[in-house]
Amino acid sequence: MATTLDPPKPAEKKFTTLSGVPVEALYTPDSLPDFNPERDLGVPGQFPYTRGIHPGMYRDRLWTMRQFSGFATPEETNQRYRYLLGQGQTGLSVAFDLPTLMGYDSDHAMADGEVGKCGAPVASLADMETLFDKIPLDRVTVSMTINSPASIIWAMYLVAAEKQGASWQKISGTLQNDILKEYIAQKEYIYPPRPSMRLVTDSIEFAAQQTPRFNPVSVSGYHIREAGSTALQELAFTLRDGFEYVDWALERGLDIDDFAPRLSFFFNSHSDFFEEIAKFRAARKLWATILSDRYHAKDERSLKLRFHTQTAGCSLTWQQPMNNIVRTAIQALAGVLGGTQSLHTNSLDEAYALPSEHAATVALRTQQVIAYESGVTNEVDPLGGSYFVERLTLDMEKGARDYIRQIDDMGGMIAAIEKGFPQSEIADASYRYQREVETGEKTIVGVNRFTMDKEDQPIDILKIPQSARDSQAAKLKALRNDRNHANVSRSLTELKRVAEGTQNTMPQILEAVRAYATLGEICDAFRDVFGTHDEQSIL
Repeated sequence: MATTLDPPKPAEKKFTTLSGVPVEALYTPDSLPDFNPERDLGVPGQFPYTRGIHPGMYRDRLWTMRQFSGFATPEETNQRYRYLLGQGQTGLSVAFDLPTLMGYDSDHAMADGEVGKCGAPVASLADMETLFDKIPLDRVTVSMTINSPASIIWAMYLVAAEKQGASWQKISGTLQNDILKEYIAQKEYIYPPRPSMRLVTDSIEFAAQQTPRFNPVSVSGYHIREAGSTALQELAFTLRDGFEYVDWALERGLDIDDFAPRLSFFFNSHSDFFEEIAKFRAARKLWATILSDRYHAKDERSLKLRFHTQTAGCSLTWQQPMNNIVRTAIQALAGVLGGTQSLHTNSLDEAYALPSEHAATVALRTQQVIAYESGVTNEVDPLGGSYFVERLTLDMEKGARDYIRQIDDMGGMIAAIEKGFPQSEIADASYRYQREVETGEKTIVGVNRFTMDKEDQPIDILKIPQSARDSQAAKLKALRNDRNHANVSRSLTELKRVAEGTQNTMPQILEAVRAYATLGEICDAFRDVFGTHDEQSIL
């Protein structure tokens, strides 16, 4: 007689966050045995700022709506900026093309095929003046995503503002200038880590003395997350980068409360709604407590972590691109409920190309619908006290402290980078996530589930023609013919002399910029002194 076997029981489904953290079916007061509401939560606007850095949050003032934009030429980018400001955008965010990010002029051989493709080309003060033509820099805040050549681009911006008659005391905005995450994740570096850190510290010192409303560094977790990290790794590595900048500024002789209020942060908002909100809450609490306990900051502005958020570019898909509107809306809402100070929403077409005008408008309208129609801005901290969110926040805090302790034990973030520690942690996390997508453990709608035999109709995309490079090359040729060559040569020679010593490089960079030395020429002066960096892979 044949034996009848029971069919195998299906494996119990595992519920986890996007980063792989287990999620229980229900959270209750018993889920928070170590939770102290006064210590861990507090009230908005008060230490440790878990619930937000302002008492009224968005009831008093909405976040800055700041769409990241730049393409083709400074002239065309200027037109896009003026269009977006006319559509209700409240701040500008500059995307630079790859040659600019790597410190090359638009007519350099290394720039072939890349001019204007991923942002605006800016090779001189003349380009910067064009970029902000008819945009009053004393009334519009500007964020600039630039790192290795950041101090040079910032000098161009400062001189352009000066030429407009805008006081450096009044201009406000943010320079990304986060070189550490370049070595960790994005890899757009020029010089070795330690001279690069000197340039960042020079800008922090200069800002403390000359530009009291401008943020000289935006410590960026965004690119760490885009490289494949978990939410926890993004939080921990970003905060530890921030502490590294603090350490270098203190070693320079600055007082913590003279510069810490002007350090800002930049986070990614990915698709796991509650995990992202917990990350933002934990970031505020950790920064406040560590700045107080380790660095003895006294000014409450030093303790308040202010951050910009961008929705997750790495989550966007070229399959069924209209789904990207939904992804962006969910991620933007997480940033808002997490208490962001400014927000960029990605466009539906960014898996294909830079945003078209139509797609950028839809992305901006997404923020405006959240702000004016959803009702989430009525209550200062709608999720405060949620058992689930508070458990996630505490776990995020603990995990980040563990990572920070490991990096401290290695001798700091530069030593950890030289050992390849954050890079290998991110690579492992990225591999695990990709494997989960490919096996179907993680669902990407339209990619590994709910696919279509025939994709949606093709969308219109922004195409950057070769004429962008031709235009930039022609302008550079004219600039080099018309400028005072003796002034340029003198300024670059003096810049090398300063770079070889210990003086702050910012004043001499400004002099080179005023002489219309180009970005490539100034970067080459630093290359001659500092050399360049080649990463050594560590397996």
